[in-house]
Amino acid sequence: MRIGIVGLIFAAAASSYAQAGKVVLGRLGQTTDVAPIYAAPNGASRVYYRAKPYEYICVNFSPNPSYLKVTMSNGAQGFITAGSVAMLPYQVTQDARARSGAGRSLGNQTSRSGAARWSLNYLGTPYKWGGNDINSGIDCSAFVKTVYGQIGINLPRTAAEQALVGQPVRNYEELQPGDRLYFWETKRGKIGHTGIYLGNGYFVHSSVGHKGVSTDYLSAKWQKMLVAARR
Repeated sequence: MRIGIVGLIFAAAASSYAQAGKVVLGRLGQTTDVAPIYAAPNGASRVYYRAKPYEYICVNFSPNPSYLKVTMSNGAQGFITAGSVAMLPYQVTQDARARSGAGRSLGNQTSRSGAARWSLNYLGTPYKWGGNDINSGIDCSAFVKTVYGQIGINLPRTAAEQALVGQPVRNYEELQPGDRLYFWETKRGKIGHTGIYLGNGYFVHSSVGHKGVSTDYLSAKWQKMLVAARR
C-alpha cells in the first residue's frame, strides 16, 4: 500500500481518536483513481495537483456535496470530487504546536528528509525557465537549490553542475527521502532535469509537463532517464 504525497505529512498522525495536544484536521481518505485537486469546488478551476490512485489525503465535507475539501501539506485548501475518494474510519491529527507554528518553516527538520517534507509546501508553484522564485516561478534546478539551501547546503545553479556534488547513490533501491535525482535530456545531450526523492517511489520536481512544482512516480520512463543520484 502506497502512502500518497498530498497526505504524506498527515498519514503518520492518523488515529481513530484525537489525542491530547492534537488538532483534528479532518478525515482520512484514499483516492480510488487519478483525481485532480482543484482550487475551488468546480471542475473548471485551477488544478493544484493530480492525486494518483491509492494516495492518502486529509478531507472534510464541503457545501457542494459533489466535492470534498482537501487539506494540502502547506495548510491550503483544495477540492476533489467525492466519487473519487474512499473514506476511511480515521481522524487525521497534527501536533497543536506544529499547527500554530510557521507553516513554511523547517523548524528542527534540518536533515535531507526534513527538506523533502518542506518541499511539498510549494506544490503548484508555477514552472518558469530560469526562474528563481520559490513562490512565483522556478525551474527544476533552482527548486532543488532552494530546498537544499534551507538545510545549509549551497548547491550550484544548474542540474549538470549539481550532479557532481555530494555522495553518489549507486544503487537506486537504496534511495532515501531527500536524495537528489538527476535525469538525462536526450535533446540537449546532457543532464538537464532534477528532483528530490520523497520515498515510496515518488519524487518532487518543478516540471514543464506539470507546469509547476508537482510530484511524480519514479516509473520506468523516469528510471530510463535517471543517470545520477546524490546524497
